[in-house]
Amino acid sequence: MDFVKEIKNFVESECNKPTSKYGSEPFEFHFVSVVNYADKLSDELGGDKEVILISAWLHDIGSIVCGREKHHITGAEIAEKKLIELDYPKHKIELVKKCILNHRGSRQDERETIEEQIVAEADAMSNFDNVPGIFKAALVYEGKTQGEAKDSLKNKLQRKWKQIKFENSRKMVKPKYDAVMLLFGN
Repeated sequence: MDFVKEIKNFVESECNKPTSKYGSEPFEFHFVSVVNYADKLSDELGGDKEVILISAWLHDIGSIVCGREKHHITGAEIAEKKLIELDYPKHKIELVKKCILNHRGSRQDERETIEEQIVAEADAMSNFDNVPGIFKAALVYEGKTQGEAKDSLKNKLQRKWKQIKFENSRKMVKPKYDAVMLLFGN
């Protein structure tokens, strides 16, 4: 069984449900970007690529199904249930859960494995691919004014930049960071 493909299809299906907290856009504009960065980082840094890719697909599933608050916890629970259903190896389920539980940069969680580090890094990097989505979230979901949304976006991307630790990761997103700071830095 191609577990990565099964999980990708599951995440896409959840994003497309009418009950999805953020609609279908996060699949294309966030999840795909996280997986692409995770794939590149895994090639460079190692780790269990299957665990990394599954974790990258599932890292924000808690937000989609249950909402943003504590989405790392709800996401780990959803992931465990789905992976058990697919008869995924138990020891790998635990690794996936750790990646999901520790992916949030705002929590400053201790990441013990390369898999956890890669998923958290890929998640931070993906923000630089989705500036319109971050702006939309601030305006639509958080009800901010245009000025507040601009400041929120700038501050969020400055935080995400600080969370990116690997030198190769920084090189990949530096032009995007510079462009955002040029546009929104005033």
